Amino acid sequence: MFENRALEILIIAAVVLLLFGAKRLPETARGLGKSLRIFKSEVSAMKTDTAQANTVQATTAPRADLRAVPAETGGNRVDAEAETTNRV
Repeated sequence: MFENRALEILIIAAVVLLLFGAKRLPETARGLGKSLRIFKSEVSAMKTDTAQANTVQATTAPRADLRAVPAETGGNRVDAEAETTNRV
């Protein structure tokens, strides 16, 4: 089984060498390495941004908009407008 796999790898390597040539092969490998590095850094930055957004969202929980009515109308009652906006 290993002999078949090694033969396949050699054939693929020979085809790649014929397609790209000996001079362009190192340049192509460098370009591929750079693009993979950039992709990896962008993915990690995206994960960091998502984690920060989730943290900010969790720490800033929505609060009820309760406005006290002036003291001369009872003082402890909640404004009727605030009651209707907070109702689910």
